Amino acid sequence: MPYRRLPNTDTARLRAMKKAIEMSKNIPPFRLAFSMKTLVKLQAFLPLFENAISHQRQTLANQSEKSRSNQETARKARIYITHFLKVMNMSVARGEIPPETRSFYGIAPDDGSIPSLTTENELVAWGKRIIDGEEYRIRKGSSPVTNPSIAVVKVRYEKFLETRNHYKTINRRASDCVSRTADMRSEADELITLLWNEIEGKFSSLPEDEKRASAEKYGVAYVFRKNETAARDLSPTLFEVKQENQ
Repeated sequence: MPYRRLPNTDTARLRAMKKAIEMSKNIPPFRLAFSMKTLVKLQAFLPLFENAISHQRQTLANQSEKSRSNQETARKARIYITHFLKVMNMSVARGEIPPETRSFYGIAPDDGSIPSLTTENELVAWGKRIIDGEEYRIRKGSSPVTNPSIAVVKVRYEKFLETRNHYKTINRRASDCVSRTADMRSEADELITLLWNEIEGKFSSLPEDEKRASAEKYGVAYVFRKNETAARDLSPTLFEVKQENQ
C-alpha cells in the first residue's frame, strides 16, 4: 500500500513549500486545502530557508577552495624547512659548522635525521623552532645557512601560517552555517508535516484514489511499496506518515 513520504533532501523541501505557495496564488483562500495561518508561516520561512541553503553551499565551496590553498602552502613550507635542515646537515658533514649547531634548532648534536613534519601541528612547531634558532645563531655571530636562507624559509612559513589561520576561520564559519541550516531543516520538516496533514484532512471525505490525486496537486508525495502499482486498490492507511532519515 502506498505511503506518504516527507522530503528528505533540501531540494525536495523547497519544492514542497514552493508548490503550496504556488497553489495559494491560483486558488481563493476559502478554497485552499490548508489554513491561512500555515500559508503565512510558509511565506515567512521559505525565503529564510532558501537563503540558508544557498549560504551553506557557498560557504562549503569556499571551504573546499581554501583547503586546497592551505595544503599547497603547507607543502611549500615543508619543502623549504626540510631543505634548510638538509643543507645544514651537509654543512656539518663537511665540517663547515660544528654538530652542536643542531642544538640551536632543538635537535640533538649527533642526530642527522630530519624531524617529522607530517602534520600541520608538527610543521608549525618545528618551523618556529628552526627559524628562531637560526636567527638567534646569526645574532651570536655564526655564519648563516644558505640556499635556502632562513629569510626565505620564514617567508614560506609565515605564508603557511596566514593561510592556515584563514582556513581555520573558514572552517568555523562552515560549521556554524551547517548547524544553523540543520536547525532550519528540522523546522522545515515540521512545517511541511503540518501543511500536508491539513491538505490530507481537507480531502479526507473523498474516495481514496481521489484523496491521493487531490493531495498530490498540492505537492504531497506518495510512494508505492515494492511490487505495488497505482492500479491496485488503495488501503485505508493511505495517509500513513513515514519520514525517512535525513
